[in-house]
Amino acid sequence: MNLAVDRQVASTASELPTTEQLTAWVAAAISAAQQQLEDCELTVRIVDEAEGLELNQTYRERDYATNVLSFPFEAPIPLPVTLLGDLVVCAPVVAREATEQHKPLVAHWAHMIVHGTLHLLGYDHIEDDEAEHMEQLETSILSELGYSDPYATVGE
Repeated sequence: MNLAVDRQVASTASELPTTEQLTAWVAAAISAAQQQLEDCELTVRIVDEAEGLELNQTYRERDYATNVLSFPFEAPIPLPVTLLGDLVVCAPVVAREATEQHKPLVAHWAHMIVHGTLHLLGYDHIEDDEAEHMEQLETSILSELGYSDPYATVGE
């Protein structure tokens, strides 16, 4: 698979993942989802809370900045490359959640990218059975990447 990840940084946060890390996490999600993609691209835009809030209000009618938003792309005509869409990750929210959940920051970033990529591939967690399947897949992917279960509670 030929995967291109466009990393856009519109944040003043430090300790952001590299393009190489983002690419590895996206590739792991695509592989685990058993998607047979020859060439694909997606954008990961890293933002601060003002932009995260604006996007969450505009597209989800929620009055807060969330950790990751997924915007799948549907091509109106066949293209020579699969454009998966865009992930928008709010760096301050990810950092705050990692601290609150007592997780290494890099592990939480990996989880957010895997989670968002699965959304771009059509996975969802609205229904209980969908949520359970998606969480199991995320846990498996992250384990293969060397990270702990993202849904384990502290002390487990």
